[in-house]
Amino acid sequence: MHRQQLEHIIRASAGITGATEFVIIGSQAVLGQFPQAPAELLVSIEADVFTLRNPADSDLIDGSIGEGSPFHQTFGYYAHGVSQETAVLPAGWRERLVPVHNENTGGGTGLCLEIHDLAVSKLVAGREKDIDFLNGLLRHSLMQVPILRERLAQTALTPDRLATCQARLDRLIKATSALLKPSMTALVRLTAEGVGQHLEGGFGNS
Repeated sequence: MHRQQLEHIIRASAGITGATEFVIIGSQAVLGQFPQAPAELLVSIEADVFTLRNPADSDLIDGSIGEGSPFHQTFGYYAHGVSQETAVLPAGWRERLVPVHNENTGGGTGLCLEIHDLAVSKLVAGREKDIDFLNGLLRHSLMQVPILRERLAQTALTPDRLATCQARLDRLIKATSALLKPSMTALVRLTAEGVGQHLEGGFGNS
């Protein structure tokens, strides 16, 4: 799902419910802060949406533009009406929401999770697709580990669950570092070779 498609879902949700603000959770919330996010982070064709106005709005959204709806069949993507409790989030997440509002959203405004709050929800969920998403965020430097650790500490979790999330993050960082090392090694080697060739050629010959 791309940014314009998310904006379409916001516009459609506003038309269906009459609400004006929609919280976007799940992976597509990355499009709030990073409209041109890497393609590997945008593989999902659904946007998880709810309003702060009325829980029943989620049922309206799910029934009208949800999975299997004519909307889904026509456009190839859809909205999933969820509840506020669907994602486990750090304290203060509402104050950090990233608004998406323009001509394409009509009278609606999408309120996307800030990237570190989104990452916490993915870390807590811990499914394979969540770990893949976090891996992508790390490799593309779209989040900062110290901030993520801080937000995780601000999340209401049992000690055991917090420890599980911390261990999950440590493994993720280690795995991502291992993937980046070959690239960094190659960069250092190419830089060294370039300097060597420059020295062999002499400074006056450039």
